[in-house]
Amino acid sequence: MTTTSPLPRRSVLRALTVAAAVGGAAPVAGSVSGSAAFAAEPETYTLTIRHLGRDGRVPRHYRTSVTGVSGPGAGRSEQPHDASGTASVRLPGGRYLLESSLWTDRVVDGTDWIVQPRLDLDRDTTVTVDARTTLPVDVTPPDGPAAFLNSGMFIEVTHGGATRMTSIVKATPTLRTAHLGPEAEAGSVKQWYDSYWTTRTGGYALGRTFSGTRVLTGLTHHCTAGELAALELRAVARPDAGAAGSGTGTGTRTAGIDLSPTLGPAAGPSVGASWTMPVPGTATLFVTPRRGAWDLVYTAPAAPGTRPNRYFVDGVAVRAGATATHTFDSPVVGPALTGRSGVERDGDTLTADLPLLADGDGHVPTAPSFDTAWAGLYRDGALLHARSGGLDRATFTVPPGPSSYRLAATVARRGATGATTRVSASWTFRSATTAGPAPVPVSVVRFAPGLGPEGTAPAGSPLRVPVTVQGAAAEGRLRSLTVSMSADGGRSWTVLPVHEGAVTVPNPAAGTAVSLRAELTDTDGNTLDQTLVDAYRTG
Repeated sequence: MTTTSPLPRRSVLRALTVAAAVGGAAPVAGSVSGSAAFAAEPETYTLTIRHLGRDGRVPRHYRTSVTGVSGPGAGRSEQPHDASGTASVRLPGGRYLLESSLWTDRVVDGTDWIVQPRLDLDRDTTVTVDARTTLPVDVTPPDGPAAFLNSGMFIEVTHGGATRMTSIVKATPTLRTAHLGPEAEAGSVKQWYDSYWTTRTGGYALGRTFSGTRVLTGLTHHCTAGELAALELRAVARPDAGAAGSGTGTGTRTAGIDLSPTLGPAAGPSVGASWTMPVPGTATLFVTPRRGAWDLVYTAPAAPGTRPNRYFVDGVAVRAGATATHTFDSPVVGPALTGRSGVERDGDTLTADLPLLADGDGHVPTAPSFDTAWAGLYRDGALLHARSGGLDRATFTVPPGPSSYRLAATVARRGATGATTRVSASWTFRSATTAGPAPVPVSVVRFAPGLGPEGTAPAGSPLRVPVTVQGAAAEGRLRSLTVSMSADGGRSWTVLPVHEGAVTVPNPAAGTAVSLRAELTDTDGNTLDQTLVDAYRTG
């Protein structure tokens, strides 16, 4: 395994990138405003901060921030500094959060991070920030040879209905921390710590959370294998994996391109980390369940000069001792309704959010590769709207009142044989004007054959293919379902009996593409006709 630097992530970093500098307090928007033009100025006091390094002398480098939590100074932030090691600032009375980072010119010495979550300024006050009070943060994985990637510690302080946050990010395992000052109110101090590690076959994401009255003075925890959960990530070498652009270019498949699944906790602030893995290949990331669910971003290989294709998987639930598996870029590629209604009507506007090229696990790509795409909406048999492109965020205005509709879409992908070269789907339903957003009854069918790392199935032998219905016809609302297969690109079809949620495909000779078709009707009479040409290939 090789590593890359942490990548920004939409869910774990959120607005916290501003706090990514070592020891930096997160900026707080807003300023203190007076209640009246002639209101008396708030009483101010002098805050003096003395800084001492681990040797008891003036530190070579330090950075200190004082941020108002509540009172007249709420929202105000100052960074007092003086080469003498003693800095002063005049501030209005109130509750403040103080944090200070001290370091030397030697990387091995690391950083001393001292935080005072409760600084009540009601008189002239002197505070001493002393690096000799810190203790090491020593959180390690059970795998001794694992190499440290990066870590992040976040502290949130609440008082008087206001919340302030500060953080520190480290690229070396040399952080020391200390609490400063009196205890705060019960539960008003929350703290998160995450560290990331890499191994030859994956890595570790070790997270811990704390809540109480004090900031941590050091932290020691040597994780055991039994307290961790496993995220097994599988990358399939899809035939069109090199074509990451969403236009007409098909790109070139290149075996062995690395990809970066980026991992970080979904609950609470954090930094993330990145790992790379070969395609095809497998990586296992061990994570701490006590940190909550985890968000994952998989970046597929991209041809030079094309847009990278990403898959976002939010809120992956994990359990100690268990393994959660995600396979990316695998057949059968087709429509998916995971976590979405697909089509919605609001008044007399129909909005479709119906991805047609989700991978075999149902992951939706950000930039699916295709050559041509078309969608049309028919009302009472007449074409009402037509558009180029698929059904991602497609909007149609329809006449008021009840009508029968047919929504049709086609996506073609040349050169993607074995990973669905053509998707055609047609939905029929009745719909009338709504008072607000309401789901339209559409369904899709998902196929999940067990395929090898190259995305192929054994030739000449029967293959059990699980069949899943998503959407309006799911959960007992299915009236009928017919599944067919084709070995000649859809020119002829053979009906396959559906038994216990699966069909058995008599796989043809090696190198043949298998196409799949599903026709269903739900209990309200809404229908689907879905065809996936070249859904997977035999090997």
